[in-house]
Amino acid sequence: MTESRRPSRGNRANSSKAGKEGSGRGGPNTRPRQPRRPDDSGVDQPRVAARDVLRAVRERDAYANLVLPGLLRDRKMDGRDAALATELAYGASRARGLLDAVIAAGAGRPVEEIDGPLLDVLRLGAYQLLRTRIAPHAAVATSVDLVRAEFGGGKAGFVNAVLRRVAEKSEDEWVAELGPDAAVDPVGHLAFEYAHPVWIAQAFADALGADAAELEAVLAADDARPVVHLVARPGEISAEELALVTGGEVGPYSPYAVHLDGGDPGQLDAVREGLAGVQDEGSQLVARALTLAPVVGADGGRWLDLCAGPGGKAALLGALADIEGARVDAVEPAEHRADLVRKTTRGLPVDVHVADGREPGLEPGYDRVLVDAPCTGLGALRRRPEARWRRQPSDVAALVKLQRELLASAISLVRPGGVVLYSTCSPHLSETVAVVADAVRRHGVVPLDTRESVPGVPDLGDGPGVQLWPHRHGTDAMFMAALRKPE
Repeated sequence: MTESRRPSRGNRANSSKAGKEGSGRGGPNTRPRQPRRPDDSGVDQPRVAARDVLRAVRERDAYANLVLPGLLRDRKMDGRDAALATELAYGASRARGLLDAVIAAGAGRPVEEIDGPLLDVLRLGAYQLLRTRIAPHAAVATSVDLVRAEFGGGKAGFVNAVLRRVAEKSEDEWVAELGPDAAVDPVGHLAFEYAHPVWIAQAFADALGADAAELEAVLAADDARPVVHLVARPGEISAEELALVTGGEVGPYSPYAVHLDGGDPGQLDAVREGLAGVQDEGSQLVARALTLAPVVGADGGRWLDLCAGPGGKAALLGALADIEGARVDAVEPAEHRADLVRKTTRGLPVDVHVADGREPGLEPGYDRVLVDAPCTGLGALRRRPEARWRRQPSDVAALVKLQRELLASAISLVRPGGVVLYSTCSPHLSETVAVVADAVRRHGVVPLDTRESVPGVPDLGDGPGVQLWPHRHGTDAMFMAALRKPE
């Protein structure tokens, strides 16, 4: 999306000096200047932390939501400082496409021609200027300090010049100047305004179908800071008790869900003691739906989670199985992720198998099988801030092939009259209804009205599958479809 933006003539003409300082290119006889070790002792520490997260994402392809919590703990950062670092790191990661277009306009050159470490700081500075209430002079000054501590005055001057140009307009003014015309390209305009790649915004619009007018609400919800969702382990603690000890609120739909405004859930006693876990309420509804879908004949208590890593749904299924007298086989092909499943399900009736779900080598005859298939993850972008800029349309085809193969395996493993629940954390039609339709056509399974397996949840559409949405339900955009194998 950002590659098609062009800076105005005025910006281009006024930025030649700044461009030389920020360019990653040198002359034929110049040796690339190595950055000195930054002296961050006198620099605002929350912004240092946010910069380091952005750098890890850019240089090591790291995940912001995995890097930041450990970084905050290592630096003993909490309270307001941790909250600011989190807001800046996650916010700048989510808004990257919009920020890059504005930065390119301010610098008079594509962001690809700006040194990576400077671009990290520019993104932090631009995010503060456009999307927070931080005073403009503070946003610019702290960004300049970050660069000066590592590179000296020349590159600090470049950052200062670019951010001052960014500060000349509000976010709405930049969107009006750089974004597609809303009358000509409404999806492209909304994608730019809410910092999504166009192809993802179009996929959401396609999945909404007749409700495509809700696209702006979807993108806005996807672009907002998400609430932390906890799952109370059934048989150990109730949602009401968990809300009381954590200061959270009981979730509206899952009987095990508790919502928290923020903080590090890994530090909560209930989580550390294994009484609760971190799990989106939509994922809880998926696991519960498997147990509620009607089977023909008695449930013999053989349940299977065919794509179990890292173990959140397997743990909830295991806790429910413990209550019902059932047992769960959990399949995960990667040994390190299988270890996570073992850790998460410790003490529960769950047996972990390191195997490929397409050929797991298990005895058929399961009463219930969950296929929480690997997918693009477009439904959880709000919780994985940089993921929207990593995924490409070309990723979809290979994932769809894998999804079809996993679903076929599940159908071969379930007993006649048993139920397979197929789910993805993506609303992309190729990964959802198309995969289910292919299974119905190829394998003769019978679609069930999945809405009946998520009782109490409104606005689920016409069925038979269920698509959850962040703007409607406050969950990730989970899809699920229950399929019964004919007797």
